[in-house]
Amino acid sequence: MKSTKLLLGARIKELRKSRAMSQEQLAEKIDVDPKHLSRIEVGRGYPSLDALENIARVLNVEMRCLFEFQHLDSIESVENSIDLQLKSATENEKRTFLKLLNVLVK
Repeated sequence: MKSTKLLLGARIKELRKSRAMSQEQLAEKIDVDPKHLSRIEVGRGYPSLDALENIARVLNVEMRCLFEFQHLDSIESVENSIDLQLKSATENEKRTFLKLLNVLVK
C-alpha cells in the first residue's frame, strides 16, 4: 500500500494535469518554489496547510478532493479493501453489493 504522502502527491499531479497546468504555473499561483511542488508531487515532501488550501483553490476543488486517491492505489490494495468490506457485510449488504456490481459492469 502506498503512503499517504505518495498518494497525495500523485493526486495533486493528476488534478494539475487535468487542468493542463504545468508545475511551474501551479507553483507560481500557490506561491511556492517549483522544486518544492515537485517534491510534493513525487511524495518526498508535504505541503503546508496554507499550500493545501491554495492548491485546492487554484485547482478549483474542495480540499477534501485532494485526499480522494483510492483510485491511485495498487490493485492488491483495492482487492484487499473489497475483501474486507465483503467479510464484514451482512447477507443483505452482500446481495446489494452484487446488484450494484452487476449494474456497474454491464
